[in-house]
Amino acid sequence: MYWNPAIERLSREELEEIQERRLKALVNTVYEYSPFYRRRFKDAGVHPSEIKSLDDLSKLPFTKKQDLRDNYPFGTFCVPLSQVVRFHASSGTTGKPTVVGYTANDIRNWVESLCRALVSCGVSSEDIMQIAYGYGLFTGGLGFHYAAERLGSTVVPISAGNTARQVELMKDLGTTVIACTPSYMLYLSEYAEEMGVDIANDTNLRAGIFGAEPWSEETRKRIEDKTGILAYDVYGTSELSGPLFTECTERNGVHIWADMFITEIVDPETGEQVGEGEKGELVVTTISKEALPLVRWRTGDITYMESDKCGCGRTHPRIMRTLGRADDMLIVRGVNVFPSQIEHVLLQIPEVGEHYMIILDRRDDGLDEMTIQVELSDRVSIDTTSDILNLEKKIAERLKSVLNVWAKVEVVNPGTLQRFEGKAKRVIDKRKI
Repeated sequence: MYWNPAIERLSREELEEIQERRLKALVNTVYEYSPFYRRRFKDAGVHPSEIKSLDDLSKLPFTKKQDLRDNYPFGTFCVPLSQVVRFHASSGTTGKPTVVGYTANDIRNWVESLCRALVSCGVSSEDIMQIAYGYGLFTGGLGFHYAAERLGSTVVPISAGNTARQVELMKDLGTTVIACTPSYMLYLSEYAEEMGVDIANDTNLRAGIFGAEPWSEETRKRIEDKTGILAYDVYGTSELSGPLFTECTERNGVHIWADMFITEIVDPETGEQVGEGEKGELVVTTISKEALPLVRWRTGDITYMESDKCGCGRTHPRIMRTLGRADDMLIVRGVNVFPSQIEHVLLQIPEVGEHYMIILDRRDDGLDEMTIQVELSDRVSIDTTSDILNLEKKIAERLKSVLNVWAKVEVVNPGTLQRFEGKAKRVIDKRKI
């Protein structure tokens, strides 16, 4: 099933022709209308006339989140405010928020992108879609809302939180698809059990579209085993327009619409492009945005890319599951550790539940110490202290073999660790306090 087959099945050569034409238009537009990009291009010693093909993309400077903060709120916009029909913004928890403006055409393209994505993972006008992402300045809720309505799906715009009501409406209204964070889906299924509701047997839910935080294949399996649904990955950032791309029914990577975006994978340290299939930082150039076009936007997300034709028939390139964020990487005793690596190990151990917390501290002797608190699975019963100690040792050894750094493991009872109704907070770094 396709939303726009004429575009979704273009050949690689046809897509590259579109990208090249739109890239040339983009660099001319930002140079003429954005003082920020004009300065940035001059500092990099590059002029739009030098960009003649996709091979010239690497001549252009990167754009980073700090650039948007330094030019807060409208210094990177390329249209007058009279053409901006909406603002979205990041939370600003680490400084000034990043403000993103949208023209009417930007909104249409956002909806088009997500309509293609939703159809690719089987959503149709027959579905009832419960949107449990936040609404408002956060882009998640409204992005899914507009696209689902455009498809003709029935929307339940419940937003995040109010978990008892989520379960009640899911059951009473016959929800078939849910969109939320993966950690919230695990919490919701746990809450439903406490209410006496078995999602697999007592609801019509068949699929979930999960994102806004890194998650692993093990988490996907846990969700599917607990709920009986199919779990799909979604990708987007607030600066690019929120949720934009999903896996298709093949579930072998997230399709990036090449007629709207040019994607690169670069070495996070050097900024040099890496080869296909090699891991690095995702960099995106927007070639269809008007209000806030972005040239070589460094997303901070670590992934790798495949450009071969997907089994679904779509020809657009795919990024594989996000492994984590470059700025989420933890350095423990000189070793680079991603929380996603820890989750991957934990969820392969049957005695371990879905909830965990990583606590970093610094000892009196100056060495880093990592403690991982992990809940027991509610499906197992461990009665003796000796059994708990053996399990902690087993988990610690598994982690050491993958991370190459030792972690202290504390096994706690089910329901002990905090639950989150939005993005899960998995790391407490006391070294920064």
